[in-house]
Amino acid sequence: RFSRMSTSATVTGDGEGSRPNIENDRVLFIECGFGNDSHGQSSTKAAVRACRNAIEFNSIPSINRLVPGGYDSLKLDVILAIPPKYRDGLDLDAVAKVFPYGDVKFTIQDGGMVAPSGIAIDRLGDEGDDMVVVCCSVTVGY
Repeated sequence: RFSRMSTSATVTGDGEGSRPNIENDRVLFIECGFGNDSHGQSSTKAAVRACRNAIEFNSIPSINRLVPGGYDSLKLDVILAIPPKYRDGLDLDAVAKVFPYGDVKFTIQDGGMVAPSGIAIDRLGDEGDDMVVVCCSVTVGY
């Protein structure tokens, strides 16, 4: 019924806390979320959880009346703040699957957090006791 039109990504990491420009002309709403991977040190798993956390309690049934072209015309600007140490393992295709419709544009920036989980468990894929935390902002517009 709905389709995800495309996915693109921009990476920033200047350490200056710069804020990316949002390219949506008509912003409908902005949601924030966070997610973590307590075992396995997967930035992808943490980013998927952060994006789900940001959008999981939203239902906007009037999009087809409000937005020309409906759900497929939506633009999603997603900012992910990821610990630099774990950025290389990020799979944006997996993260994009969280969003059921619209064009998704990712901006990746330094951020998030690495905290101790208190234990490393080999069978869970741990390479240490790092817990990877990712923060996200999802701007929806058209």
